[in-house]
Amino acid sequence: MRRKGEPSPAGIDRGWPFQVALPARFCVGGGYHEIHAFCKGLTLCDRGHTVFHDGEWFRVYCFGKAQDADTFRQRFGGEKFDPEQRGKGGNWARWNKR
Repeated sequence: MRRKGEPSPAGIDRGWPFQVALPARFCVGGGYHEIHAFCKGLTLCDRGHTVFHDGEWFRVYCFGKAQDADTFRQRFGGEKFDPEQRGKGGNWARWNKR
């Protein structure tokens, strides 16, 4: 569910097409604060999403510039995420990796 004024998932994919999936276990506790402090000044979208693949949850961080996504990946790891690999309908959170 999204609130009035929030970008839709399709809007995020259009405006912030450079996306990085990071295992969710790195994004909790102090990891959350470290990631968001690092991203100040980068083109990180306020909203991201989570996907599930092979028994593990991933947090997807969305950037407006490819260079920012690469900078993020160099610091935290993770892998490029293609929104076309996201599930549809009730399986929206499934990551259909090729």
